[in-house]
Amino acid sequence: MRHADQVQQTFDRLVEWGQARDEVRAIVLTSTLAIPNGQVDALSDYDPIVVVKDIHPFFESRAWLDDFGPVLVVYRDPIQLYYGEENFGCVTQYEDGLKIDFTLWPVALMQKVAADPKLPEEFDAGYRVLLDKDGLTRGLKPPTYQGYIPQPPTEEEYQERVELLFQNATYVAKFLWRDDLVAAKHVLESGMRQDDLLPMLVWHIEIDHVWSWKPGPYGRGLKRRLRPDLWAQLEKTYAGPGLEESWVAMWQTIDLFRQVAIEVGDKLGYAYPHDIDRRATAYLRKVENLDRDAEVFA
Repeated sequence: MRHADQVQQTFDRLVEWGQARDEVRAIVLTSTLAIPNGQVDALSDYDPIVVVKDIHPFFESRAWLDDFGPVLVVYRDPIQLYYGEENFGCVTQYEDGLKIDFTLWPVALMQKVAADPKLPEEFDAGYRVLLDKDGLTRGLKPPTYQGYIPQPPTEEEYQERVELLFQNATYVAKFLWRDDLVAAKHVLESGMRQDDLLPMLVWHIEIDHVWSWKPGPYGRGLKRRLRPDLWAQLEKTYAGPGLEESWVAMWQTIDLFRQVAIEVGDKLGYAYPHDIDRRATAYLRKVENLDRDAEVFA
């Protein structure tokens, strides 16, 4: 079966399922499969918002998830408020490869979103109405497909990101000196790379694409957009299991961040904080060379 046929078959299953249940009043698809020419593949998931009379029966029992096949694993969000109305999600992986991230909305929530003159980002990124028994979606504005596209950072945000990178680096250095490898890798990978380096790389890409690219979560799609020389440097920030390898990866992360941040700053008209970089680098070198038995930092 062609992938396009499989996608349409799943759409049809969702619609048939919703038609057969009186409590389901509408189904609206969001995310990649709702975007024209979206990048989809055999493992792409489906993100339907299911509008129901009452979300609580769907929350209290997970039996309805079995209507789409044997469930492999599921994560269920707690009930939370959006537009002042309760809602929740079920991230569901099926044994046959199908993945459906259901979001359950009450009718009142869809009515509020449809009446809002501004689409929420989730809808503005792209949506597709699969089922609407009562015309609940009639007031939805058409998407601009600009949702989740980053805006240029302010100079304050840019400067703060640079300082946070070096702040995280002080923790990495401290943990490596203490031989706390798990803690060091957590801050190196989650803090320095994901929280600090990744946004700077995204800004770099957005400048080249005139702030029109929608980045994927966790850096998805980065390899296709990042300049090849920068990608090659990014690969070097992934360290092996040893302490020395982690020190090297930390310095590689700083070197790449510095290069990209300077380029971003030049293009946005922001001054890179060389003084913070110089003083932080000197501090980190001092920690790296500190005697393992030292009782004072000197």
